[in-house]
Amino acid sequence: MTTADTSPAPDASPALDTPPAPPAPPAPAGWRPALAPAVSLRHDRVRDADLLVLPERVVVLRGSAARILRLCDGARDLDAIVAELTSRFPGAPVAEDVPAFLGRMRTEGWVR
Repeated sequence: MTTADTSPAPDASPALDTPPAPPAPPAPAGWRPALAPAVSLRHDRVRDADLLVLPERVVVLRGSAARILRLCDGARDLDAIVAELTSRFPGAPVAEDVPAFLGRMRTEGWVR
């Protein structure tokens, strides 16, 4: 995805096909999220769905979840990810939703 992306704005709440979890603890200062070593992000062309592939498990991503996770490269900190998404999708509630979503991913152990 580039800054010239013409995809629709992300959903107000990135989501997974899993039950809601309790709120995640706040991210540490300067956190640079990255997928955990055993986790990969894939696009299933047959289902036209983004997936998180884990050992013995596959999680179907919905909404803007994959867009967010693609930015989790370990080089950008949380503030840079939020800034990038805010510039791509003005008006979306990025500053509130993205940290909460990534905190949940961190609690699950899918992002470190």
